[in-house]
Amino acid sequence: MLDKYLTYIIAVYIIFINIISLLLFRRDKALARKGKRRISEKTLFLSALLGGGPGAVLGMHLFSHKTKKAAFQLGLPLIALVNVIVIMMLLKDLV
Repeated sequence: MLDKYLTYIIAVYIIFINIISLLLFRRDKALARKGKRRISEKTLFLSALLGGGPGAVLGMHLFSHKTKKAAFQLGLPLIALVNVIVIMMLLKDLV
């Protein structure tokens, strides 16, 4: 019983943090276009490190945002890969 509940909580969290990461990239791109104060790169990376790597990579490419910065070109896909591996390991033991 606890395993199913924990699996559900992890799945909801992963979906939530990836949506947040994607939306942060969309918002930052919109702010950049308007010349307004932006979301810090630290915040964008933190959302990826907290499990939103796939959403961050998707947002980066969907909105063509931060695609020329080496730290984002290399760092976000690496973070996303680690996120996926950790999620698979967590869920493997719970399912």
